[in-house]
Amino acid sequence: MEEKREMKFLRPESLSVGAEIPAISAPPFQLHCPSMTRSPLLDIAPKTPKTPKSPLASLLMSTPIASPMKKAIASMQCYLEEVGHFTKLDPQDAWLPITESRNGNAYYSAFHTLSSGIGVQALLLPLAFTTLSWTWGILCLSLVFMWQLYTLWLLIQLHESESGMRYSRYLRLSMAAFGEKLGKLLALFPVMYLSGGTCVTLIMIGGGTMKIFFQIVCGDTCSMRPLTTIEWYFLFVCLAIILAQLPNLNSIAGVSLIGAITAISYCTLIWVVSIIQGRPEGVSYDPPETKSDMARICDILNALGIIAFAFRGHNLVLEIQGTMPSSAKQPSRKPMWRGVKLAYVIIAMCLFPLAIGGYWAYGNLMPNGGMLNALHKYHGHSTSKLLLGLTSLFVVLNCLSSFQIYAMPVFDNLELRFTSKMKKPCPWWLRIVFRIFFGCLAFFISVALPFLMSLAGLIGGVALPVTLAYPCFMWILIKKPTKYSAIWCLNWILGVLGMVLSMLVIAGAIWTIVTMGIEIHFFKPQYAGS
Repeated sequence: MEEKREMKFLRPESLSVGAEIPAISAPPFQLHCPSMTRSPLLDIAPKTPKTPKSPLASLLMSTPIASPMKKAIASMQCYLEEVGHFTKLDPQDAWLPITESRNGNAYYSAFHTLSSGIGVQALLLPLAFTTLSWTWGILCLSLVFMWQLYTLWLLIQLHESESGMRYSRYLRLSMAAFGEKLGKLLALFPVMYLSGGTCVTLIMIGGGTMKIFFQIVCGDTCSMRPLTTIEWYFLFVCLAIILAQLPNLNSIAGVSLIGAITAISYCTLIWVVSIIQGRPEGVSYDPPETKSDMARICDILNALGIIAFAFRGHNLVLEIQGTMPSSAKQPSRKPMWRGVKLAYVIIAMCLFPLAIGGYWAYGNLMPNGGMLNALHKYHGHSTSKLLLGLTSLFVVLNCLSSFQIYAMPVFDNLELRFTSKMKKPCPWWLRIVFRIFFGCLAFFISVALPFLMSLAGLIGGVALPVTLAYPCFMWILIKKPTKYSAIWCLNWILGVLGMVLSMLVIAGAIWTIVTMGIEIHFFKPQYAGS
């Protein structure tokens, strides 16, 4: 600001014919606009023909009175740019549920990250330890934790580009980095699967756990007719659709807080109760015997896949950051990273004790369903119904909360189609129709294709680069670090390793399906815990 006070405005007559007029560049704080669009000042190219000025206007602006006016206008322009309001907001962006409200903060970021980052998939971590054993299990879990936290940091930094663009959707960032066609090809299916596919899985897990909760509370003395699995799914979807009527991503911050609290609660309850109850007889920590070396390799790959799938939510981090305001003094990456750091400290405090304590308690006796199944199988009779019921209730509440944040990109995409075509915001009644439609579609898939959970390793391997590989390549393509520098080499190594790991996990899942088979049944949903 000191340089601006010393700036002198020269009159046209004081300039000689051959004098050079110094180029005036756009101030750097213009680049941190809160909108998806660039600042209008940045869109003015030097060669763009300008509208000729009126001679009267030129005469007036060259008078001594005009100089203070110019200074006042420049100062006001500087102030407005600095606080981040001197940009034209994209009206379509303001109509969509993800970016409709931009008053998020670090606490909202932590709530959303915890709700989307901790899930029932974490209960499978001890199953990976049965193959990897203590040393390799802890080492692989620690390395994957640091790896995915680094790629999360990359995405947060890439949210606001140097050109003034804010990428509030993972797909848009992918298209900006890889090009429109390749970006869609690489990211569209994984992102849609991680949103819609996760919602289908949550219906299966949440509905099945509701059935278990009813059996624990009601017991054998209840005279009520128990609901079928399909009816439990339908009840879960109805509750999820009711919660889905909250309009935008910021409005579900309270729901995400409930999801975070319940996820922390059931993760902690399960491993604490398992350790207190003691180890069942016959617990062993030796790796399971396999029929061949190939089977052993596939078991290791599946174990690595379980660890990688335990960390989720990278497809939502840009959407969460898109709900925050941004300015030159306070870019959105700062509160976002504060919230993510807090969330991941809590996630580490949940996942590491769950994996280590669960493996200590059950060893190779761990069932395929994970810790929740093990708790009911080995300690169901010795544990109070209150604790078992609370655990199941927390799982159901967490599934309902996670459904909201994972469904939000789908709602956003549906409304994007409407607003792009009609050039106006989506009416309230159509927004309700869209959300009911998606809930019904997810319910139909969960009932019609209940074997999809058996294909989670195969499909999840396709989506794995979204977490571990694509952010590294996007950083290289967008930031363009110096070739062969440390950050350049690190991102190339991690990106290639992420792609290789993805292909190995897919190969291991295919081998497991071919050798062990898969039970395919349509419209006959079953739940592993029932």
